[in-house]
Amino acid sequence: MWTYYPELLAIPVPRYTSFPTAAEFGEGVGAKELATALEGENGEISLYVHIPFCEKICWYCGCNTSAANRTDRVTSYLDALHQEIALVAERLPKAAKVTRIAFGGGSPNGISPIDFVRIVDALTLEFGIQSDGKRPVISIELDPRTLGADWAAVIGAVRISRASLGVQTFDSGLQEAIGRIQPAHMIEESTAMLRSAGVQSLNFDLMYGLPGQTEAHLRDSLDRAVALGADRIALFGYAHVPHLIARQKKIDGSALPDAEARFRMAALGYEFLVDQGYVAVGFDHFAKPGDALAQAVMSGTLRRNFQGFTEDQAPVLIGLGASAISSFPDLLVQNEKNAGRYRMMLSQHRLTADRGIVRSAEDRRRGEVIEALLCRGRARIDADLWREAAPLLAPYLQAGLCEADDKDLVIQPGGLPYARSIAARFDPYRKDSLRRFSSAV
Repeated sequence: MWTYYPELLAIPVPRYTSFPTAAEFGEGVGAKELATALEGENGEISLYVHIPFCEKICWYCGCNTSAANRTDRVTSYLDALHQEIALVAERLPKAAKVTRIAFGGGSPNGISPIDFVRIVDALTLEFGIQSDGKRPVISIELDPRTLGADWAAVIGAVRISRASLGVQTFDSGLQEAIGRIQPAHMIEESTAMLRSAGVQSLNFDLMYGLPGQTEAHLRDSLDRAVALGADRIALFGYAHVPHLIARQKKIDGSALPDAEARFRMAALGYEFLVDQGYVAVGFDHFAKPGDALAQAVMSGTLRRNFQGFTEDQAPVLIGLGASAISSFPDLLVQNEKNAGRYRMMLSQHRLTADRGIVRSAEDRRRGEVIEALLCRGRARIDADLWREAAPLLAPYLQAGLCEADDKDLVIQPGGLPYARSIAARFDPYRKDSLRRFSSAV
């Protein structure tokens, strides 16, 4: 279904989980602006809580995480996180309502279940959650290698309804090549435990473009994921950037599939999962028709934020934890990335946001176009944007990957893998920093 045009995928582009992207954040925007934004919020908000620890570090991982092998380091971080929860909640008006909470990392199950429950209790108390009798939707990212019965019990008690398992691949040889060994029985047992604990929407993260990976390897992993009943599947292309992520130097770069092989794997995954009845969410995410994410696609309400594609309609996302990003209609800010400095700042009772950007009206206008293209495959384009983007869009239009429909730009089915590249034509910040991103496919 997809035709490979290497020249149209040659330039790395952002994933556009925000606009402007984090590459445009500067040090002139931070805690002061965050405090002002918090104090002005009276509507629905979502929370993201970053746990930067894993019991085992995978070689491919680009997340802000470290090994949870020092009790004092974990304890001091969690103490700081509790302080931040109190500081942020203190600045929010009582009318603000938390509708969703997402726990990510790292791996939240890199800390103890007791410590996790303490965080949930703190959020419940400080943000007034459940005060009106309606609980927020809670989701969590999990590592199946360290997911035991004690964690399953906590997930059930907290009533977490959505979970994401880091699977990546079921092939043992590929697992060794990326430093993530987890026999299939671990994933099967984790799936069964989470279902028993009440998780209604279960996502599997899978990867293509791994060293030594073939289409047969990928098809086997997709087969297994479908057989285990995954409600959502995220199929990510591995980004090999050892010059930026030192741990990736352990991966054999010479064994990586080339760009065309990666493209074929992405196409295989798309066609296989759609054939299995999944609804395509963009070109690399998939959900069963009854899942809320698929329903958002079909109703035209799909959105994109720092968690990726989402059906969450809250206009504000507040990030808690080192490196976490908060998003407001006119502001994006990121917390201090270094866990040591993050702890120090909170020991002084200071908000830790230290970089960001104030979103101008033009940023918001272009951001709406980019989000619409990625989430709905079409966007209304103002005349001045058409004039600016037309020369850049010409190759995509000529290849039939997108077309003009009156005042709308519409991405065609064959143009899905080029969606990020097409969207980037409306991003003026990319002119000088295109090489700071990963491949589009």
